[in-house]
Amino acid sequence: MAKLNTDLLKRLCETPGVPGREERVRALIEKEIKGLFDEVRTDAMGNLICLRKATAGSGKRGSARPTRVLLLCHMDEIGFYVTGVDDKGFIRLNSAGGFDTRNLFARRVLVCTKDGDIRAVMNPGGRPIHIATEEDKKRIPEVKDFLVDIGLKSDKVKKMVRVGDYVVMDEPAIEIGDKFVSKALDNRIACWLGIESVRAMIAGKKSASHACDLYVVFTVQEEVGLRGAVTASFGVDPDVVIGIDTTLACDTPGVPPDERVTAQGEGVGLHVMDGSFISDHTLIDELERVAVKHKILHQRTILARGGQDGAAGQRTRAGARAAGVVVGTRYIHTVTEMIDKSDLAAARDLLAAWIPTVK
Repeated sequence: MAKLNTDLLKRLCETPGVPGREERVRALIEKEIKGLFDEVRTDAMGNLICLRKATAGSGKRGSARPTRVLLLCHMDEIGFYVTGVDDKGFIRLNSAGGFDTRNLFARRVLVCTKDGDIRAVMNPGGRPIHIATEEDKKRIPEVKDFLVDIGLKSDKVKKMVRVGDYVVMDEPAIEIGDKFVSKALDNRIACWLGIESVRAMIAGKKSASHACDLYVVFTVQEEVGLRGAVTASFGVDPDVVIGIDTTLACDTPGVPPDERVTAQGEGVGLHVMDGSFISDHTLIDELERVAVKHKILHQRTILARGGQDGAAGQRTRAGARAAGVVVGTRYIHTVTEMIDKSDLAAARDLLAAWIPTVK
């Protein structure tokens, strides 16, 4: 396995960026990709659209232009927006993305304001365990029950924090054993792959040229409805779309084997379907043939519910061939999201090997 650039993944994961406020992640990516693409621009929604022009071959059959391949990689992480500050100085929230509130107790967070980030803690209101009733202990709070405490009186908090500021989890990325653990692996994994797969492709002497126009788009607002991918895909008008994302790895105790979705250490996921789209079966077969040829570990995957940017790319304009390339992730939508580093490497290597095969 070629060495993984885990420093880049750590920086991506630790940079705050909720749906609609991805600008800090975008700025990091813009610096990182210098020299990799021929054209880079940001559209009205905030999508970062990067084009690497075809360097060989004649392109799409029957067309004057090369085949357009679009990799969709969303930048946003689940988080919260500030809805107000109460008279005691507690900050109230509205979620931006899907949380299981059982995972939100006793969390350290960042409140991201126009004047900088403020460290804080988040807890639900109500009685603590020493005075809680049995009924209190059984109740699972809703997002509206949670509050953020920055340790100051109300008048000061109201001067520092305003409605529309955003809040993210405050946890460092770490490596443990064969794994990489962080908040926001969904979907900074895809941002990493959008960069590192191109680097790996260029580094391969036989793979440096490609007949397709390669668009790598770092999208916004996926976690609230694939919104950036809808507009970006319409603008690119692709022929082939790959939605790059995490998926579940329920290979842990308490989940039946037939519900695991993926197993960690068994390779990159070829995403056949989920709740938002069904992949083009011939494209899945193409990816699988490349994986077999290059001895890249892979597994087919189906997710019963949920969705990803590939769905938006598939349905753009007159439609496109689309599939998903995914990395199985344990404990998803928590601060302990975990991937196996070999699965991430397999995803990188598959994309780098597949792109030059597209005619």
